[in-house]
Amino acid sequence: MNKSLLTLAIVAGIVTAPLNAEDVYEYIDTPTPEQIDDLLDDDNDGVINARDLCPQTPLMAEIDNEGCGTYVKTEQELSLHILFANDSDKIQSDFLAQIREMAEFLKTYPSTSIELQGYASKVGNPDYNMQLSERRATSVEDALIGNGVESDRVRIVGYGDTHLDAGGIDEISHAMNRKVVATVVGHKGSVKEEWTIFTKIKK
Repeated sequence: MNKSLLTLAIVAGIVTAPLNAEDVYEYIDTPTPEQIDDLLDDDNDGVINARDLCPQTPLMAEIDNEGCGTYVKTEQELSLHILFANDSDKIQSDFLAQIREMAEFLKTYPSTSIELQGYASKVGNPDYNMQLSERRATSVEDALIGNGVESDRVRIVGYGDTHLDAGGIDEISHAMNRKVVATVVGHKGSVKEEWTIFTKIKK
């Protein structure tokens, strides 16, 4: 018998061989694995969702084991200096840009608040000057609120004709003392970027 016939005979014997009872098994469905943890990484920071405590980490941020970015504290300061006409609490149009800029600054740093300090020149009745300085500060407060700043973040203080910067009695000194001033220091964390071999240096 040649090799081909021998092979055919063996296969035929296997196919036609009767099955014993112990050789028959019931069909069992393939079990579906139960995935307990979310193994995805939605923000692509290398930390799976199940362990990621900061799921919105910016791209290229340097992160810790919990998937949170490393922050560096930055500090910026913005000052407000608005002058008023004699016996007036009306804001002149030249100073409206300052108010808009301060409003945007306060929106950028939402944890900050502002104290508006109103002053009056040393002309006339001190009691009247105190009221005038408060009205000037209130005018600036209203303008900030009109530009989207929450009222509870603004505080006004009137100093009247006390604590003046210009101590002269000439018109220039008086003009410099009719003012509302404020300085705000904003603190904000910026994400520290991770340096990689692909980092490009800006030219």
